[in-house]
Parts: sequence; C-alpha cells; structure tokens
Amino acid sequence: MEKTTTDTSAEVLKVIDLSSGDSHSAGIKPITFVRQVITGCLYPRILQGDTLPPDARQRAQTLLQQLDGGSAGSYTESCGSMYVRNTIARSISLRDGGVLSRPDGVFITADTQRALMVMLRLLCQSEGVSAVMIPDPAPHTLARLIDRVGIASVPYRLQETSGWSLERAELNKAIQASRVRCSPQAIYISNPGNPTGAVQSRESIEDVIRFAHVERLFLLVNEGFSLLMLVFCVVLQEYQNTVFADGCEFVSYKRVLAEMDEGFSQSVQLASLHSLSNGIMGECGLRTSFMELVNLDEDVMLYTEVLLTGDLCPAVIGQIALDVMMAPPHPGDPSYSLYIEEVSSRLKTLQCNVSRAVSFINDLPGFSCQSTQGGVFICPQLSLPHSTHTHSQPMGLLYSRRLLEDQGVCVGFSEDHTHSHCCHFRLCVLMPSDELEEVLRRLQCFHLKFLQEY
Repeated sequence: MEKTTTDTSAEVLKVIDLSSGDSHSAGIKPITFVRQVITGCLYPRILQGDTLPPDARQRAQTLLQQLDGGSAGSYTESCGSMYVRNTIARSISLRDGGVLSRPDGVFITADTQRALMVMLRLLCQSEGVSAVMIPDPAPHTLARLIDRVGIASVPYRLQETSGWSLERAELNKAIQASRVRCSPQAIYISNPGNPTGAVQSRESIEDVIRFAHVERLFLLVNEGFSLLMLVFCVVLQEYQNTVFADGCEFVSYKRVLAEMDEGFSQSVQLASLHSLSNGIMGECGLRTSFMELVNLDEDVMLYTEVLLTGDLCPAVIGQIALDVMMAPPHPGDPSYSLYIEEVSSRLKTLQCNVSRAVSFINDLPGFSCQSTQGGVFICPQLSLPHSTHTHSQPMGLLYSRRLLEDQGVCVGFSEDHTHSHCCHFRLCVLMPSDELEEVLRRLQCFHLKFLQEY
C-alpha cells in the first residue's frame, strides 16, 4: 500500500504498518517447510515428482490421508481435524515436561478472537452484569471484542516501572473496586505480554492462579507468542525461543497449574490460547488458532463444541499449517537444517531489532521504553508537556494520525487515563532490519518536527 504524504515535495512513501503484528507484510518471508507441505496438500500432483523434499512430500501425503476425499477442500470436524488435535496435544505435553494433554481438550478455531468470544459467552451468563478482568495496556482488539459480547471489562494496571509486572495487590484493588458495578467471571492474561513484551515468572503465575482460585475466576491465557517456544521444544528438546532477556524463561500456565497442590491443580479452570498469527511464524493470513481447556466439566466441554459447530470447521489450510508448526522437521530429516536456519535467523533478527528499537526510542525526547523480555512488540510511553492538549483530539490519536499522514508509519496507541499527558504506542519490530532502520528514521524526523510544533 502506498500513500502520498502531505509534505510539500509530494514525496510518495510506502506505508509501514507496525500496529498489527503482521510480520509478513513487513517483509519477513514464510517458513519454507510450512509452505511446501501446504503446496503438496493443495496440488497433490506435485507429490508425484521430486520438486519437494521427501519429508515434505510424506507429510503432505499423510495429512491428505486424514482428510475426507483426500482433499484439502473438504470439511473437517467442527473443532478441527482430530489428527491435527492429536499432534497439538503431543506437542503441548512435550513442552510441559510430560503433563498430559488430551486431544479432546484441544479446539481449533478460526482465530483467538473466535475462541475468546465462545468462552466469554459461555462464562458470562450469570445474573447481573458479568465482567472480565483485562490488563492495561491490553491487546488492541480485546476491548472491542468484550464490547461485542456485551459484558463489562475491569482493567488491572500492569506496573510499567517494574518491567510491566503483574502485581497481586493491583489485581485485588481492581476486583474490589469493580464489585459495585459488575461481577467478574474471568481474568485475561497475555504471556508473553501483548504489547508489553513482559514474561511472567513461575512465582508470578502461581500468584495469579491463587488469585483466580480465591475469587473463583476462569483463567483466559493467551500464550500465542510462545508458539515458537513450543516448536523448538519439540525439535531440539530444549527452549530456544522468543524470550531473550537474561535469566528469563517461558513456562506455561498449564504446567505451573499442574505442578501446584491439588487444591489448585484440580479446580482452577483454564483456557490456553495460541495462534498462527503470533510470534516468529507470523502466518496471519491463514487465520487459524487453537485453545486447550483444562479442568472443565464434560458437559461444559460438550457445550463449547456445540457453540463452535456454527463455524462448520476452521480453515483446512490453517489446520495443515498448525500440524506442521507443532511437529516440524526433526534432526536427520531432509528439511531440518533449512528449517532451523530460517527460524533461527528470524529469532536473531527479532532480538537485534528489539535491542535497537528500545535504545533508539529511549534517546528521543519525551519517550521512554522498558526493556522487552519476549514477544514481537515493544510498548514505548510518550509523555509531553500539557501544552500539547490544546488540540481537540487525545494525544495518542493526534500523534499517531499525524505520524501516519506525514511519514507513512502506522502504530497502535492507547491513552493513559490516569495521566492525560501520557500515552503508549504498540510497535511490532519483527521485520527486516533495514526496514526497521527506515521506520526509526521516519519516526525521528516526525517526532522532532512534532515537538517544535507544540
């Protein structure tokens, strides 16, 4: 997409979107093995030759055998192919050190929003005003989704000055203040944080689980940015992942829950959400996700399946990609070396980009940005003098709109309702390094001009 800027030179700038996390649109190339298997499933005739490597051909043939009519154009079960759900369950169990994962507890959906909508409608049917606790800042689509479902949201503030940590005291404060107007039924967690990049420690996760147990809240945990971690766990039997801060390691909510006392592990209910769109893979256009449900009654599991039957089935191409991503090439396979090379290259690019962007933005007057522990976003804060608020628009909206118009850079934003002179921006930095340098150059050019103007 191109856009003519308002600059007097009438320069034409390519619009660069940092708001959505769509890394492929920013120039990151898809993983070869994923696309080879998809190609074999969509065009089976290619499997008769040697165009594809042997393991890609074998994977495509195996997947086609699991599909009705041997075609990717056929429907699967409403909650996804049981074959793919078995693949996902085995990978989750391996990730979590052998903690059992049941394929009938795994539900493949069109995207995480669809899964969240189903769970929220299922949970929030009590009398009075139902609500869900959500982080602040939160994923940019979350508030709109909750509004669509017709329930209330109860924000809990993440502690920016301590690396966007999630504090039990803040959770207690938020839920107590909410009870005069609504009844929270669930708490939404993003780990690694979207857009903050914070990774919860085991101790922090245990604290949240205890809070959910005391307050009888359902845990909705989006662990989509951990998908690469799960993949590498399967391939290399170790964690080489999108968590890049020293001394920081990803551990899933399910594993922590399973390793706690039975009073928690057998009673706290959990939905863990993952997506092809998130993380190092970035297959946004394939629009496929999965969720695993833990500790739900069989009747509730059945009702969840009923709610999902209206979709007929998730996209089969996305299910194929999920199967490949959850069980990628292993050492000794013909495609293993290229697969590891491609994923490692993306990880290295991400790590370098995070370091470069955080350092650069912290040098811009008015900006501050916490070090990022994981994920593909950074979340800088902009704090400007009160003189900027003479304009009728909120500062975040004004700044992001002008940045798009003047420099063709699209960023997400959230206003700080506690401090009117502050706002936060959401920037995806998983892109080729030269593209990031162009973004930073444009941002600096606009920012200094904006400061002079105001």
